[in-house]
Amino acid sequence: MSLKKILGYRRENGRVGIRNHVIILPVDDISNAACEAVAHNVAGTMALPHAYGRLQFGEDLELFFRTVIGTGTNPNVAAVVVIGIEPGWTGRIVDGIAKSGKPVKGFAIEKHGQIATVAAASWAAKEMVQAASEIQRTECSFEELYISVKCGESDTTTGLSSCPTVGNVIDKHCATGGMASFGETSELTGGENIVEGKAASEEVKKKFRAMFDHYTDMIMKEKTDDLSESQPTKGNIAGGLSTIEEKAMGNIEKLGKKTKFIDALKPAETPGKGPGLYFMDTSSAAAEAVTLWAASGAVVHLFPTGQGNIIGNPIEPVIKITGNPQTVATMSEHIDVDVSAILRGEMSIDQAGDRLIDMIVRTANGRLTAAEALNHREFVMTKLYRSA
Repeated sequence: MSLKKILGYRRENGRVGIRNHVIILPVDDISNAACEAVAHNVAGTMALPHAYGRLQFGEDLELFFRTVIGTGTNPNVAAVVVIGIEPGWTGRIVDGIAKSGKPVKGFAIEKHGQIATVAAASWAAKEMVQAASEIQRTECSFEELYISVKCGESDTTTGLSSCPTVGNVIDKHCATGGMASFGETSELTGGENIVEGKAASEEVKKKFRAMFDHYTDMIMKEKTDDLSESQPTKGNIAGGLSTIEEKAMGNIEKLGKKTKFIDALKPAETPGKGPGLYFMDTSSAAAEAVTLWAASGAVVHLFPTGQGNIIGNPIEPVIKITGNPQTVATMSEHIDVDVSAILRGEMSIDQAGDRLIDMIVRTANGRLTAAEALNHREFVMTKLYRSA
């Protein structure tokens, strides 16, 4: 077992976070302004405006609630103020977050007015942020971190260096009792049989295959011609990846060489089978995918990139890794871990994995990632279909 320790925040339900945010969470798009007003009034709080929460229904509505409630219960969040136009859905979200034991208060604008609501919510936020400022970091085990992984702006260097580096970390983390999750359903195309072979059981394999087939059926139904410049993207093509199959082969390197995944999760679903590796059915769009993982409870994200991607997230720190020397030279402000020495034959994948683990520890202990330092707070929900 690993003896690595971090200094984290142990929450009321026992889960470990590495940040201590107080968030102002809108239930719906028309409550964004009120949430932003509260965040403006109270230093140390953060509003998370979004575009949804009105007239959604069915599975799309269930995904919305999983995402919003999961965002509030993430261990990187200390406390939550929820603001919505109506009391019903506001209360549902407050109740969902409260089950974690986390401090949360909800406010509805109807029958109170926006100005009065902002005033009342600001008082609550002020009390919460003062209480959160007194919470101390305590020693926790590295294995208690729930890590998510996704790549972006991939090129030929990604599958040779940064993705295998992440895979090495996943093997080490899960072997010592850690939890991790991968996804990007569309970017497994052409390599889905390889992913199936990494399922821990026939049941998990069938769950994964059903999710993958559902995605491909949707593509065939909705496509106008093909996915050119969507999958792979223009950036991928410029980086030498001419087909989605080539992209998938590099992407799959993030799963490691030894680890089997023990369950297949719906978008934003919290892992429920204990330590191990999980597949999550996510979009391959970076901001959407990281938002889903943060909602599932992930506290740090590993993001290999080739051409250079600048994605961040408001509550889950995103660590960028690249093996592309040109990206290191031209976009160094976005890179946390440079593994280009792999391509020069000066560093092994195992050594690169250890370097990345060291950066995870430093990040867990409070070091800001490049995305955090540059104020990247992309919070983008996944929507399944049009509203009513």
